[in-house]
Amino acid sequence: MTLTQLLSIYTPLVGWTSLGLVLGRILPPAMPGHIGKFLFWVGVPLGIFGFLRGAALSWSLWLAPVVAWSAIFLGIGLARTWLRRHRPHWSPQRQTSFLLTAMVGNTGYIGFPVSLILVGPQYFAWAIFYDLLGSTPGAYGLGVALAARTRDRQGDRWQAVRTMALNPAFWSFGLGVACRNVPFPPLVETGLKAIAWMMVAVALVLVGMRLSRLSSWHGVKPALFGLGIKMVLVPLVVGVLLWGVGITGTVHRAILLQTAMPPAFATLVISEAYDLDPELAVTAIAIGSVGLLVMLPVWLWLFGV
Repeated sequence: MTLTQLLSIYTPLVGWTSLGLVLGRILPPAMPGHIGKFLFWVGVPLGIFGFLRGAALSWSLWLAPVVAWSAIFLGIGLARTWLRRHRPHWSPQRQTSFLLTAMVGNTGYIGFPVSLILVGPQYFAWAIFYDLLGSTPGAYGLGVALAARTRDRQGDRWQAVRTMALNPAFWSFGLGVACRNVPFPPLVETGLKAIAWMMVAVALVLVGMRLSRLSSWHGVKPALFGLGIKMVLVPLVVGVLLWGVGITGTVHRAILLQTAMPPAFATLVISEAYDLDPELAVTAIAIGSVGLLVMLPVWLWLFGV
């Protein structure tokens, strides 16, 4: 990978995220929450709708959620194996947060921008399928189930269904697929693309603002073990297996990048909601987000994609 290619990757990632780090310290504490709600209800759905109009869709896209769930269960299996051998004295709350950080990646706010920069809008549908049919139900379905089991809260079994049903990204995805071949006036088409790319920048700014608010760095060592599973072992195994079944090129890159994402912010949300170990989740998110900048060129070089 050339220096020019690295700069094309890191300039938007580091630039917009750094702006978020600065804004997060000078703007009111409630601002990240407002921006997050805007992105959730408006920005991300608009971006998905806009980018889907230029994306290539095929039946092979169903491979993305299959790989996503395989990566989730692989992460859980490796994390449970590590816990049995090395940390049997951890509290159930810490163990569950550890599982969450090892299994669910930030394939939305970070994964979408990374995919658009490194893969391009034409293959953006792979990231969407991976996130909406894999990471999102993995976090708010299986993740919530694990957390509820730790807390013995059986009344929340439908929470995952409600969360996903109310997620506007799913509705935008369906609308985008239905309308992707409907011709729009050139001005509208140009405006949609501009808004979609603007939402990518806003998402990266929000990541920086969220990181600027993370003040707890306790549990660095356990977080590093979880990140070793989530961001090193799982992508390595998935990347090799994809190669083994003949999946190479841009599709390989599109899937591999999603498996390599740092822990999702949902791990912190769930850890806080179910009184698990938010400190471990916070530390893993912070270190993983920085570590992504180190690991991206490693994966691109290692798999030659």
